[in-house]
Order: sequence, then structure tokens, then C-alpha cells
Amino acid sequence: MVRWLDGASVLPPEQERLLRILKLSEEAGEVAQAVIGATGQNPRKGHSHTWDDVHSELCDVILTAMVALRTLTPEARQVFEGHMGRVAGRVPRPLSGD
Repeated sequence: MVRWLDGASVLPPEQERLLRILKLSEEAGEVAQAVIGATGQNPRKGHSHTWDDVHSELCDVILTAMVALRTLTPEARQVFEGHMGRVAGRVPRPLSGD
């Protein structure tokens, strides 16, 4: 996907990197919009989204973050796996018998 996006871009690489990072904010906003729609919190629009829409928007955030990370480093997989390992190391283990 990154190669495809790079091939379609007409922007300088530095600008492309920044915009891919900023795209995360847009995608996070779409998650918020879907949650508001799924819970009917906008009286003008009512229930305009489903929880499946929220799931889809969350997947878009994950995908966008991975594209941004891969744009910043060719070692995106290793960076992500290393980070996940550090986070997992901070999660308390369940007590035996739980």
C-alpha cells in the first residue's frame, strides 16, 4: 500500500510523510463521528451509524497508522513488534487460578 501511495503522490517526500501522519487525526475524527452516530447523540441525525461502522473506522485508524509508520521507517514491523512487546511487558499477569 505504501508503494502504491508513493507512486501516486505528487508531493515532496517530507510533505507526504507529514500528511500521512496528519491523516490519523482525520481517521480518529471519523471514529468519533461513527460512535456519536451509533449512540444517537446528534439529535439532528439520530442513529446515523452502526457499531459495524465504528469497527470499520477503527480498522481505518490502524491501517492509516501502519502506513504512516512504514512511511517513516522501512523497519515498521520490527518497530511495532518491539513496541507491542514493551507494552505487553507492562500488563499485569493474571494470578494463577483466575
